[in-house]
Amino acid sequence: MFKVRALLFLLFFACVDVSIVSVLRSLNLSPQFFLIFPCPPFVVLWGGELARAILLLLLLLLPSVPSSSRGFGAIQSILVLCLHFPTYVTLLHVLGWSVEEEMWAWHSWQRVFQGYLVTAASWIYWSQYVQSWLQSLFLTVSSVWSWRSSKQEATKDTSSSLTGFMRPHFGAFAFMLFLVGISCFCEMAVPLYTGHVTDWLQNQGDPDAFTEAITIIAVMTVAGAVLEFIGDLVYNITMSHIHTAVQGDVFQAVLNQEIAFFDDTPTGELVSRITTDTNTMSEALSERLSLLMWYTGRVLFLFFFMVTQSWKMSMLTFMGLPIVWLVPKFASQFHQIISVKVQASLAKANQVATETFSCITTVKSFANEDGETERYSRCLEDTYALNKLEAATYASTTSANSLTTLAMKVCVMYYGGVMVTQGRISNGELVSFILYELQFGSVVDALMHSYPEVKKAVGGSKKIFEYLDRKPQIPPDGTLAPKSLKGHVQFKNVTFAYSSKPNTEILKGVTLEMKPGQITALAGLNTAGKSTCVRLLERFYQPQGGEILLDGKPLNSYQDAYLRQKISVVSQDCALFARSVRENIKYGCPEASDEDMYRAARSASAHNFIMELSDGYDTDAGEKGGQLSGGQKQRIAIARALIRQPTILVLDNATSDLDTENENQVYQALLKQNHNNRSILLISTKMRVVEKADHIILLKDGVVRAEGRHHQLMENCEDYAKLVKNEVR
Repeated sequence: MFKVRALLFLLFFACVDVSIVSVLRSLNLSPQFFLIFPCPPFVVLWGGELARAILLLLLLLLPSVPSSSRGFGAIQSILVLCLHFPTYVTLLHVLGWSVEEEMWAWHSWQRVFQGYLVTAASWIYWSQYVQSWLQSLFLTVSSVWSWRSSKQEATKDTSSSLTGFMRPHFGAFAFMLFLVGISCFCEMAVPLYTGHVTDWLQNQGDPDAFTEAITIIAVMTVAGAVLEFIGDLVYNITMSHIHTAVQGDVFQAVLNQEIAFFDDTPTGELVSRITTDTNTMSEALSERLSLLMWYTGRVLFLFFFMVTQSWKMSMLTFMGLPIVWLVPKFASQFHQIISVKVQASLAKANQVATETFSCITTVKSFANEDGETERYSRCLEDTYALNKLEAATYASTTSANSLTTLAMKVCVMYYGGVMVTQGRISNGELVSFILYELQFGSVVDALMHSYPEVKKAVGGSKKIFEYLDRKPQIPPDGTLAPKSLKGHVQFKNVTFAYSSKPNTEILKGVTLEMKPGQITALAGLNTAGKSTCVRLLERFYQPQGGEILLDGKPLNSYQDAYLRQKISVVSQDCALFARSVRENIKYGCPEASDEDMYRAARSASAHNFIMELSDGYDTDAGEKGGQLSGGQKQRIAIARALIRQPTILVLDNATSDLDTENENQVYQALLKQNHNNRSILLISTKMRVVEKADHIILLKDGVVRAEGRHHQLMENCEDYAKLVKNEVR
């Protein structure tokens, strides 16, 4: 109903406007009229159109006019309709052109029709292009102004982050843009000399001029192709370098994040962002950004040469382009609606097929094969009907696009022919302009398609740069790195809860101590918080309460790299890399000698079985150590920890996959080489392993229940005795 009222108003608006023009024409204001009244012609011209504009604006105030029709669009249309012609005539007069003929034709029906064409074109330009551009400009200016007024550092957007990677290659991009400019100039100058050849063929002028024009065309064609090749080569090499830099920096930025970040982010998503997203962004930018630059250069030179040939025909082309683009745009919207309906119809048919096959026993039990076939056929018939409508829509879109493009070309050719007959341009200039006009529409269309693709590629990389800009949620690195470290660890009233479950405390005021030269064991059920203590000791997480001391100083005061060197952890799920056994043992410690590696392997009871492998220490461990057994992987992981000669060694169920004999060998080797007063923290679900420790701490529900040696806890702690008895059973 609203659209009908708006359409009726526009029709009424046009009728009233035609009536106003008819009244003005009936006055028959000829040049003799101005001899009676000493009134300048420009005053009459502007006065008549202003009166027309005022009457139409007053029309908007009528109660019968819809309120939605009184917006800026209606006012703009009225002003353009009434004032464009006097503005045009005044501009010509200021430029020194003769406007007498134009002055006395201002009230003709030809000018009325022209006024409506200009109004329609201006509305299309404004609503489709200018308005959105002004809104973007306003938002940009507003954001810049708010940033300056608040004096706060704004968060970098994706485009500025990407520009940061491009900035070191400014010279390459400048050289490439220079090549783009020269190549586009050579390419766009060819139609100009084609026009010169046309003039020569018509006038049969100097043969040297013909030869010169053909030579210039050949040279410019070859030069444009060669420069385009060099420009594309420089661009693609530069973009490949940028892609490598982005991918490497994203990988490093992700590695620097805290452990909690990896807990909350799936590994598959991280790998996808680092590889797939960066590759997609790089490919899109390498292709689309290159096209954007080349087409921008072509458009600029096309515009220059077209205006040089004839600015009037150029304006006709520019005014017609929005109409040419608008028809396919509206048609494509309808085509998109039909496509959505087709997809919905296909989904419905697929649902019928899926439901039928999933309940095939029921279908056959009731002998309803024919019924299901008929039901599926009805869905296919609906899809077929929509497909026919989609085909008709596509054909209409293609035809409308071809017709509007052809109509614009015919108009340009007709107007150009008129100018040729009037002697304003030559035949060759008309030929050159038509060649330019044939390219202009397709080049601008390609440019408008490339720009959204570039924005889409840049927008799709937003998550990548979020990783780059993300600051790890860890405290600042400490400064302590003493030459000697005793390894005295103290937990003082430590409380902790994971960020995923902030209301569930894993540790509730834990206080414990690890002394140098002792084997300290943590015992308890799986949910007691034993592994959490290890993660806090490694500084992967930060306690919410209490503090952890190392040699009497806060753990956070030590350098992170120093702690990684002094604390080695072997967990139950020891991960090996798809590398040789040698590289796995020396992982993170490449400066270690082979003698150090052999010593660590013997201490871990791993040297003998390693030598029995096909290539000894050079044997490939396979992905995640898949070529080795669970016990072999654990012994190699223990050797990897021992080669660092750590001050604090943590064994978190590190021998769970070993048999009793190998397990005893490992612990005997560790105890024998503990002459350097290494602090060993032992965590195991096997109580026969725990009882070997010098000091045992029993954790239950995040609280220290008891501590002491094995025989003391067996006598004084019921919970500990229950753990031992359950294992015996």
